Amino acid sequence: MGEPRMKKQPLYSRSVRAGLSYTTRQPLPPEEPIRQIVWRWWKGFESRHPKKVQFGFSSLFAVLAVVAYAWITPEPQHLTQRDINNAVTYTLDRRPPAPSVASVAYDVIRRSVVRVDGDVQHEGRPLDIARIDETIGTGVLIDDQGTILTNLHVAAAAEHLTVTFWDGHKSPAVIVGAQAQDDLAVIRVMEPPEEMFPATLTSTRGLQLGDEVVAVGFPFGIGPSVSSGVVSGLRRDYVQDGEVKLRNLIQFDAAANPGNSGGPLINRDGEVLGIVTAILNPTSDRFFVGIGFAVPIENAMGGVGMNPF
Repeated sequence: MGEPRMKKQPLYSRSVRAGLSYTTRQPLPPEEPIRQIVWRWWKGFESRHPKKVQFGFSSLFAVLAVVAYAWITPEPQHLTQRDINNAVTYTLDRRPPAPSVASVAYDVIRRSVVRVDGDVQHEGRPLDIARIDETIGTGVLIDDQGTILTNLHVAAAAEHLTVTFWDGHKSPAVIVGAQAQDDLAVIRVMEPPEEMFPATLTSTRGLQLGDEVVAVGFPFGIGPSVSSGVVSGLRRDYVQDGEVKLRNLIQFDAAANPGNSGGPLINRDGEVLGIVTAILNPTSDRFFVGIGFAVPIENAMGGVGMNPF
């Protein structure tokens, strides 16, 4: 029999390239998470450069604030001229209308206008239309002593005069002055109210044709009534039966009728320009046909010894 075979021992290479047995390798240390590396770097940077870090945060906050403001703020509208015109028209169409010239003027003068009764016996009975201009007229208070301007043909037509103020207060009155050539009378109340509101008088020097005027009075005893118009003429003469009765008058087209006599003709500011004294009518009927006359306030006040200017 042959010799028994010897079992060979396995050989291992000592070369590094040949590699080591898995059983002989040492385990690698565990990898560090990225966030820990970044955090450690950041802490080191912050400790070395605290001012830079603070400046950086401030700048970042400012940028974020600007971005947020731009995000929440709507973009500005780019308006065209047409858009502006439409907006203006819309506003004008919906605003309340302005008060009229007559209403503004009347509100100023209303507490200065009085009713003058030359015949108190008519109270409680129908008015005599034929004599209404002799029994009822209008006046305007010109001072705080109860002095009133009115027409002479109203004041002198009766033995007794009664004045009714804007608040209903009544007082007897007496004539204290007259100027027949201008049909003007000055009367004064005997029992004045506690509070009076004299009118403001103004010169007619700058008055022009077409200027707006307002007449306030008690036409046919109805009132106070307001009518408005314009100045139709200046320095007019009032002619009756071929004879000049009054001179240097203001002609106006605001409605005036019997009972308006003695009332104020005022401008748009409620200032007294003249005293209504007559109407022109080509017929025998005494009603307004479009032409009224007023004595300029300079004539009225100068004739009774008072100069308002």
